[in-house]
Amino acid sequence: MTILFISDLHLSPLRPDITDCFLDFMNTEAIHAEKLYVLGDLFEFWIGDDDNSPFNVVIKEAFKALTQHGVKCYFIQGNRDFLLNKRFCKETGVQLLADHTVIDINNEKVLIMHGDTLCIDDIKYQEFRAKVHQPWLQWIFNRIPLFIRQRIVKNVQDKIKEKKQHKKLTIMDVTQSEVERVMREEGVKRLIHGHTHRPNVHTFNHNSEEMTRIVLGDWYTQGSILEFNNNTYTLQNKSFK
Repeated sequence: MTILFISDLHLSPLRPDITDCFLDFMNTEAIHAEKLYVLGDLFEFWIGDDDNSPFNVVIKEAFKALTQHGVKCYFIQGNRDFLLNKRFCKETGVQLLADHTVIDINNEKVLIMHGDTLCIDDIKYQEFRAKVHQPWLQWIFNRIPLFIRQRIVKNVQDKIKEKKQHKKLTIMDVTQSEVERVMREEGVKRLIHGHTHRPNVHTFNHNSEEMTRIVLGDWYTQGSILEFNNNTYTLQNKSFK
């Protein structure tokens, strides 16, 4: 049984090297897996399921081909693609999961998530996240003409990029106490997430129990893939061609 996890690809027409690496991964590795979990930020930004640009169609076709081959694909929204919804899933065969989802892997309960909700020290971001996740606001945004949405998103992205340059790196990382609280609340000893772009395997003790937090990396310079196979989790890097 092979289960794959990816996150933070930030796919965009401006980075064809990342897209090529992703498509190669889908055609040569994911196709042989039993399940694929995408833990958010697949896209640089997803402005709505009605955006049928040639680039988006290529990505959707890749998922459709995978699910039709029999590979089960699951998606957790990230902070860049929280508007990805039911239409995308219907067109691709991908199943949308809740922000915090507990899955069973080899009789072990494992919590998977994007990871942005763990960064509670970044107060400004958490306030922004709470606003844009309001259903009524998303309902209105999705009914604005596509070209206007593109302008709005471009403006928001420019502001976010500028603000990130002045933030301390520690603020944008997870808060350990929040990690422990969430894992305790969900009743798990293993957590898998992305978002921070800091691939690593962290082990720590909490209430005399060993906990494990596996962090996926981004795809800016190479592909970051977590593979579960033969009872073992392995963080792998896929080189760009």
